Amino acid sequence: MIDARGLEKRFGRATALDGLDLRVDAGEVHGFLGPNGAGKSTTIRILLGLARASGGTAAVFGDNPWAHAASLHRRIAYVPGDVSVWPNLSGGEAIDLLSRLRGGTHDKAAYAAERARLVEAFEFDPRKKGRAYSKGNRQKVALIAAFATPADLYILDEPTSGLDPLMSQVFTKEVDRVAKEGATVLLSSHILSEVEDLCDRVSIIRAGKVVESGTLADLRHLTRTEIAFVHDTAQDASVRAIPGTNDLVVDAGRVRFTVDSDHVPSVLPELARLEVKGLTVTPPTLEELFLRHYGDRIEASGPADADPTEAGARS
Repeated sequence: MIDARGLEKRFGRATALDGLDLRVDAGEVHGFLGPNGAGKSTTIRILLGLARASGGTAAVFGDNPWAHAASLHRRIAYVPGDVSVWPNLSGGEAIDLLSRLRGGTHDKAAYAAERARLVEAFEFDPRKKGRAYSKGNRQKVALIAAFATPADLYILDEPTSGLDPLMSQVFTKEVDRVAKEGATVLLSSHILSEVEDLCDRVSIIRAGKVVESGTLADLRHLTRTEIAFVHDTAQDASVRAIPGTNDLVVDAGRVRFTVDSDHVPSVLPELARLEVKGLTVTPPTLEELFLRHYGDRIEASGPADADPTEAGARS
């Protein structure tokens, strides 16, 4: 569905994308992760045909998005992270206009039923004028328009920005629904738990390049798994002798340590031999995987500032 190879984008002297490779297969929900300034929105604009790559190639449905943007957009539902709406149109009118632009209102009865269902699910008042909507309600306009008309590919760039946790759960259910119906989803998000719940595969971008890509199961071997159990002081030396343990902590009768995730199978027989009790094995989270690539940046400079090229890429 999406195949980008060696993608480059330069804004004057600034390099937003530096040889990015991204592949999204049909039917998968693919998480696209990285902080502001990493190049996510620039990549998405190129895939939508809204910006032209400086180098490399990009294909959506096998076609060049810059050359075939109009036809591709009839098969794509796009939700940006900062939605603007027409100030003099009501929310309902804006939803209908966006849906008509994609040619998705031919079956008027089916569209009306789906639109009504989504308006209720997102607790949205479609009668107000666009100028009266908060950021969260403007976001709902784009989300309802995207989900009310079936699409082959959903490109969602920070789509839950401005939504409260309850509405974020509604969004999660809708993504799960369209995925089960066979659609493909590219989800760019800062909310790692959201990506972990929804996505089949993830790609982590740093400085305009994808630095990790694969299923969460594939990528977890790059991080460490935490193992904990009830401690018997008589076993102290035996526990410390288990090969491959890291960050060993003994606290209030309980032992905790980490081990490289691909070494867990070799550690478990040792624990069985020691007949430990209350054993818990906690696999690494997506947050840990993300921090593997950005922890140094966070420690050095605090929260990442948005790259002006990235900020300018949002629409």
